[in-house]
Amino acid sequence: MPSIHAIRWIENLQGTTHELYWFDVLGRGKMETINTVQQFTDWEQRKLPYIKGEYFMSKKLPSFYERVEPFLKVTANEQLEKIIKAIQPDIIHSFEMQSCSYPILKTMTRYPNVRWIYSCWGNDLFYYKNFKRNNSKIKKVLNRVNYIHTDCYRDFVIAKELRFNGVCLGVIPTGGGFKLDSLIEYRLPFEKRKTIIVKGYQHQFGRGLLIVKALHSIRSELQNYEIVVFGAHKEVIEYIDNNKLPYQVYDRHGLAHNELLALMGKSLIYIGNSISDGMPNTMLEAIVMGAFPIQSNPGGATGEIIDHGKNGLLIENPESIEEIKHLIRFAILNPEMIEKAVKTNDAMVKEGLDYKIINNKIVSIYEMSMT
Repeated sequence: MPSIHAIRWIENLQGTTHELYWFDVLGRGKMETINTVQQFTDWEQRKLPYIKGEYFMSKKLPSFYERVEPFLKVTANEQLEKIIKAIQPDIIHSFEMQSCSYPILKTMTRYPNVRWIYSCWGNDLFYYKNFKRNNSKIKKVLNRVNYIHTDCYRDFVIAKELRFNGVCLGVIPTGGGFKLDSLIEYRLPFEKRKTIIVKGYQHQFGRGLLIVKALHSIRSELQNYEIVVFGAHKEVIEYIDNNKLPYQVYDRHGLAHNELLALMGKSLIYIGNSISDGMPNTMLEAIVMGAFPIQSNPGGATGEIIDHGKNGLLIENPESIEEIKHLIRFAILNPEMIEKAVKTNDAMVKEGLDYKIINNKIVSIYEMSMT
């Protein structure tokens, strides 16, 4: 999956002696990453002309579509088998479950001697295990996978419950570590921060609209703060526009990653809210940049690093505007708590999220997997 998290992960392997290959399993084209990675792209081909209703079938009748798909086009399983025969890999590492591990299970089962690492992302297990069809497929993947790493301890427990019997490689942020020295210049001193930054996702998992509504309901108490909403989906943008809220808004593609980090570096408070997630990467970035986190806690994942009232605040009911409003109000009325929390988080970041520390962990994953 050509996400910023996968790209940052791969960059940790720069300078190693490993031969690195990337299979564009989603068919999205070349990924911008280190030039030592050889990429398999543009592999998708039709065997038969497109059939009207094919897309509908794939969404509404997925089990049936999976059976007929190999007759219609070259599948990820077929292409991966060609790659395995061509390069004879020691390890195959798949990032994410539903889009990047399901599609290669058939081939990985046919080649049991090829070791398989699976990186558990956000909703992979915690959310999708609740659906019968997904639950069955997850178990099949976990039964074949040799190694797993997760971004929170919660998902180790879930993997074991879903019959994973392989080797657990530890908890590592999916996006890797942070080069702290290069980020210092973007961090404003605590006393100069007057911005509240909000993650504006509103979709299957995200509940950013409820944050905006909570802020709207206490707008008279926030006159001294600038409100910035980033990654905003259409519903969030329309609410802000319709209510003429004086917020600075960026849509899903409105900010480059470095621009978002700079914005976090001048923010006093970061707020993220979802009904399902692993360890939120955006929250970790906000913490690294010195913002005080208010974050939802699905399944207790966020609570693994946020001690409520000490180094952040936890939203236990992500569907409650009242709870979110209460937490925002509590934070702005307790600046001493925020300042102390930032110092606590800075120490945690140096000990657990520094690039050099995470880089060593990532490199060791492959070394352990090949012994």
